[in-house]
Amino acid sequence: MSTIIEKVRSELQKSSTVKDRESGYRFFREEIRLYGVKAAVVRKISKEYFKEIKAENKETIFKLCETLWQSGMMEESFIACHWSYYIHKQYEPKDFKIFKKWVNTYVNNWASCDTLCNHTIGTFIEMFPEYIEELKQWTTSKNRWMRRAVAVSLIVPARKGEFLEEVFEIADTLLPDQDYLVQKGYGWLLKVASQVHQRKVFEYVMSKKDIMPRTSLRYAIEKMTPERKKQAMKKD
Repeated sequence: MSTIIEKVRSELQKSSTVKDRESGYRFFREEIRLYGVKAAVVRKISKEYFKEIKAENKETIFKLCETLWQSGMMEESFIACHWSYYIHKQYEPKDFKIFKKWVNTYVNNWASCDTLCNHTIGTFIEMFPEYIEELKQWTTSKNRWMRRAVAVSLIVPARKGEFLEEVFEIADTLLPDQDYLVQKGYGWLLKVASQVHQRKVFEYVMSKKDIMPRTSLRYAIEKMTPERKKQAMKKD
C-alpha cells in the first residue's frame, strides 16, 4: 500500500507549479505546506488513484488517509478527505473517533478543515444523527479547528433544512469566540440554514445582533432580503 502513496505524491509533484504554489499561500494567514496544485487537478488525481484501492477494506483505506494527513501537505490532506468520503456507505459509529482524531491532530488550515467536515463528517452525522451531541462538545475545545469543525460539519445538512435547533445551539455556544475563523464558520452555517429557514434565522440573528461579532453577522445575513440585511446591520 505504500506504493500507492508514492504514486500519489509523484503525481502531485509533477502537477505542481510555482504560480499555483505562490497563489495558494496568499489565501492563508496560517503557516501551511503545499505542492501548488489546482483543486480540480487534486480531485482528478484523487479519483484516478482511488481506483487502485477501492477494493481494499475500510480500515486499510483509513490508514492510507492517515498517512496522507501525516505529511502535513495540504493537497495530500484533500486526497485523504476525498478517499474517506468515497467510502461513506461503509461508515460505522466507531468511525467518529477516527474523524475526531484527524481534526484534532492533523488539521491546520481552514481548507483542509472544511473539506473534511463538509463531506466526511457531515455525511457521518446525517447517517448517525445521535452523534451530533458529541459533535457539539467540540465547541469547548482549545483547538480552533475543532471549534470551527462543529459548525462546518453541518453545512450540507443545514443547506437541506436539517438540524436547525442544533444550528442555533452551536451558534449560541460559539458566540463569544474571538477566533475570526470560528466566527466565519458559524456565520457560514447560519447563512446556509437561512436559505431554507430565512425567517427563523433572521429572528435568531436579530435576537443576538448586539453580542454577535460583525464578522459572523455579515456572513449570516448574506443570503437574506435587502430589507432584512438592512435591519440586521442597523446599529441601535
